[in-house]
Amino acid sequence: MSARSRHWGAAPDRPALALRNLSKVFGDVPAVDGVDLEVRQGEFITLLGPSGSGKTTTLRMIAGFTLQSGGTIEIDGVDMGHVPPYRRDVGMVFQNYALFPHMTAAENIAFPLQMRRVGRPEIKRRVADALGLVKLEGLGQRYPRQLSGGQQQRIAFARAVVFNPRLLLMDEPLGALDKKLREALQLEVMHISRQLGATVVYVTHDQDEALVMSDRIAIFSRGRIEQLGTGEDLYERPASLFVADFIGESNILRGRFEPAGDGGWLVRDPWRWQVGAAAAARASLEGGSAAALVVRPERLRIVGVDAGPGLATGVNAVDAIVRDVLYLGSMRKFELVLPDGNAAVVRQQRGGGGHEGRAGDRVRLTWAVDDGVLVADPHG
Repeated sequence: MSARSRHWGAAPDRPALALRNLSKVFGDVPAVDGVDLEVRQGEFITLLGPSGSGKTTTLRMIAGFTLQSGGTIEIDGVDMGHVPPYRRDVGMVFQNYALFPHMTAAENIAFPLQMRRVGRPEIKRRVADALGLVKLEGLGQRYPRQLSGGQQQRIAFARAVVFNPRLLLMDEPLGALDKKLREALQLEVMHISRQLGATVVYVTHDQDEALVMSDRIAIFSRGRIEQLGTGEDLYERPASLFVADFIGESNILRGRFEPAGDGGWLVRDPWRWQVGAAAAARASLEGGSAAALVVRPERLRIVGVDAGPGLATGVNAVDAIVRDVLYLGSMRKFELVLPDGNAAVVRQQRGGGGHEGRAGDRVRLTWAVDDGVLVADPHG
């Protein structure tokens, strides 16, 4: 058995968490609608989505704070359907810290151990280890009001892991912190979780946070998982227009798909954009289907309109007008308007040899055929 599994007492050959057709209905409104998900032992998985997408309700059902309307929740192979929260052996970290104000930091960390009737010498040892883990040695006798927001969140994290729970649940724990501190704690939480071998289910609406911290990400939309995969999968190979639009910035060209050979074309008169074979195979669309070609901002290149239509083989193009040029240090961000009135975005390294367009310029955007991702357009 690996050190990770040994520390958390889990069997490495079965899922740490399994959700089967999980649902929750509030009145007539389905908040969670048939979610299936398996989380591997020692995995850091993030539930990501807009407000109201069902991610927090799912987390609360896993914790036992909200009773599911249907489906099952298994933790280490045990059905949690009728198990109360305090017997599920999960640690929980909340956005508002939820520390007891009348207890010191050390007493807050010790609380779950006391509830489990751990002996005093063992409690003292574990609390000291937990304070060291979150780099707050020497602050155990301070009360929450005497700690900064970042320190309070570290104490909340230490309290959640001090009893080696089978599962660690985190509900937007960094949402109340400023940007710089939040980014620092993202890395800290990720590294400590890996050091412990913890199985983590993390909820956030922050895309960057999810991409930085997660082994895999489940994108939620309207109570369902729209796509599950690594950050690279979701960014480079979105399975739907929703995911493409939600993760990062996207340039979206709409039209009708026409199969041709192994690939095809996206047609919107007077433009025709070639679709690569891999993109066409992943989308699996019938001819004439409403579709969209997704191209990320860093994949586009700005050239002068005098480049003409004689582009190299395997390159697509569309004309645009530069609306704004934004300075971002080592990069410039170009905001453009396409012929159909939709917006486009290009990110270009300064000094990278690209065309230096200015506001009001007419330009041509080009990209490699294989850099376009084809998805169905539900609004087409």
